[in-house]
Amino acid sequence: MHMNMNIKKTGFTMIEMLIVMAIIGMLLSLVSPHYFKSLQHAKETALRHDLSEIREAIGHFYGDRNRYPENLNELVQQRYLKAIPIDPITETSETWLAVASPDPTQNGMYDILSGAEGAASDGTPYNNL
Repeated sequence: MHMNMNIKKTGFTMIEMLIVMAIIGMLLSLVSPHYFKSLQHAKETALRHDLSEIREAIGHFYGDRNRYPENLNELVQQRYLKAIPIDPITETSETWLAVASPDPTQNGMYDILSGAEGAASDGTPYNNL
Protein backbone atom coordinates (compact mmCIF):
# COMPACT_ATOMS: atom_id res chain seq x y z
CA MET A 1 0.00 0.00 0.00
CA HIS A 2 1.58 3.09 -1.21
CA MET A 3 -0.04 6.50 -0.45
CA ASN A 4 0.60 9.47 -2.62
CA MET A 5 2.36 12.09 -0.51
CA ASN A 6 2.00 14.88 -3.08
CA ILE A 7 -1.56 15.81 -2.07
CA LYS A 8 -1.97 19.59 -2.16
CA LYS A 9 -4.15 21.23 0.45
CA THR A 10 -6.24 24.10 -0.87
CA GLY A 11 -7.70 27.04 1.02
CA PHE A 12 -6.69 30.41 2.41
CA THR A 13 -4.25 30.99 5.21
CA MET A 14 -5.02 33.26 8.12
CA ILE A 15 -2.54 35.85 6.80
CA GLU A 16 -4.27 35.96 3.41
CA MET A 17 -7.65 36.42 5.09
CA LEU A 18 -6.30 39.26 7.27
CA ILE A 19 -4.84 41.03 4.24
CA VAL A 20 -8.15 40.81 2.38
CA MET A 21 -10.04 42.12 5.44
CA ALA A 22 -7.57 45.01 5.77
CA ILE A 23 -8.04 45.97 2.11
CA ILE A 24 -11.83 45.84 2.47
CA GLY A 25 -11.62 47.98 5.61
CA MET A 26 -9.51 50.60 3.84
CA LEU A 27 -11.90 50.76 0.90
CA LEU A 28 -14.88 51.16 3.22
CA SER A 29 -13.16 53.96 5.14
CA LEU A 30 -12.64 55.82 1.87
CA VAL A 31 -16.17 55.32 0.52
CA SER A 32 -18.39 55.63 3.61
CA PRO A 33 -18.00 59.42 4.22
CA HIS A 34 -19.01 60.13 0.62
CA TYR A 35 -21.98 57.75 0.95
CA PHE A 36 -23.31 59.39 4.11
CA LYS A 37 -22.83 62.87 2.65
CA SER A 38 -24.82 61.82 -0.44
CA LEU A 39 -27.51 60.29 1.74
CA GLN A 40 -27.88 63.53 3.74
CA HIS A 41 -28.01 65.59 0.55
CA ALA A 42 -30.78 63.33 -0.81
CA LYS A 43 -32.81 63.80 2.39
CA GLU A 44 -32.44 67.58 2.16
CA THR A 45 -33.53 67.56 -1.48
CA ALA A 46 -36.55 65.41 -0.62
CA LEU A 47 -37.45 67.79 2.22
CA ARG A 48 -37.32 70.81 -0.09
CA HIS A 49 -39.49 68.98 -2.63
CA ASP A 50 -42.05 67.93 0.00
CA LEU A 51 -42.28 71.47 1.36
CA SER A 52 -42.79 72.79 -2.15
CA GLU A 53 -45.59 70.30 -2.83
CA ILE A 54 -47.38 71.05 0.45
CA ARG A 55 -47.06 74.81 -0.09
CA GLU A 56 -48.44 74.45 -3.59
CA ALA A 57 -51.39 72.44 -2.22
CA ILE A 58 -52.05 75.15 0.39
CA GLY A 59 -52.02 77.76 -2.39
CA HIS A 60 -54.45 75.78 -4.53
CA PHE A 61 -56.71 75.20 -1.53
CA TYR A 62 -56.75 78.92 -0.78
CA GLY A 63 -57.37 79.78 -4.43
CA ASP A 64 -60.32 77.38 -4.64
CA ARG A 65 -61.94 78.05 -1.27
CA ASN A 66 -60.76 81.55 -0.34
CA ARG A 67 -59.57 80.29 3.03
CA TYR A 68 -56.60 78.37 4.39
CA PRO A 69 -56.84 74.71 5.40
CA GLU A 70 -57.11 73.99 9.11
CA ASN A 71 -54.39 71.32 8.97
CA LEU A 72 -52.64 68.85 6.68
CA ASN A 73 -55.41 66.30 7.15
CA GLU A 74 -57.86 68.68 5.50
CA LEU A 75 -55.59 68.89 2.46
CA VAL A 76 -55.66 65.09 2.25
CA GLN A 77 -59.41 64.84 2.82
CA GLN A 78 -60.12 67.40 0.10
CA ARG A 79 -57.66 65.59 -2.23
CA TYR A 80 -55.12 68.36 -2.56
CA LEU A 81 -52.53 65.85 -1.29
CA LYS A 82 -52.60 62.06 -1.64
CA ALA A 83 -51.15 61.64 1.84
CA ILE A 84 -49.26 63.64 4.42
CA PRO A 85 -45.61 63.26 3.40
CA ILE A 86 -43.05 61.94 5.82
CA ASP A 87 -40.41 64.49 6.77
CA PRO A 88 -37.23 62.82 5.45
CA ILE A 89 -35.09 64.32 8.21
CA THR A 90 -37.24 63.29 11.19
CA GLU A 91 -38.64 60.24 9.35
CA THR A 92 -42.19 60.90 10.58
CA SER A 93 -45.20 62.84 9.35
CA GLU A 94 -45.96 64.15 12.84
CA THR A 95 -43.27 66.84 13.00
CA TRP A 96 -44.56 69.30 10.38
CA LEU A 97 -45.10 72.77 11.85
CA ALA A 98 -48.10 74.76 10.65
CA VAL A 99 -47.64 78.52 10.31
CA ALA A 100 -50.72 80.64 10.98
CA SER A 101 -51.75 83.35 8.59
CA PRO A 102 -50.25 86.80 9.29
CA ASP A 103 -53.72 88.22 8.57
CA PRO A 104 -55.69 88.01 11.86
CA THR A 105 -58.97 87.74 9.92
CA GLN A 106 -57.80 84.51 8.23
CA ASN A 107 -57.72 81.29 10.23
CA GLY A 108 -55.91 78.16 9.19
CA MET A 109 -52.52 77.03 8.00
CA TYR A 110 -50.80 79.69 5.90
CA ASP A 111 -47.45 77.88 5.49
CA ILE A 112 -45.65 74.72 6.58
CA LEU A 113 -42.18 74.16 8.07
CA SER A 114 -40.14 71.12 8.98
CA GLY A 115 -39.94 70.35 12.67
CA ALA A 116 -36.46 68.88 12.28
CA GLU A 117 -33.69 70.28 14.43
CA GLY A 118 -30.34 71.23 12.98
CA ALA A 119 -29.27 72.73 9.71
CA ALA A 120 -28.90 71.64 6.12
CA SER A 121 -25.49 71.22 4.54
CA ASP A 122 -25.66 74.82 3.25
CA GLY A 123 -26.15 76.10 6.82
CA THR A 124 -29.87 76.89 6.50
CA PRO A 125 -31.86 75.63 9.49
CA TYR A 126 -34.31 72.90 8.47
CA ASN A 127 -37.22 74.93 9.83
CA ASN A 128 -36.31 77.82 7.49
CA LEU A 129 -36.28 75.88 4.21
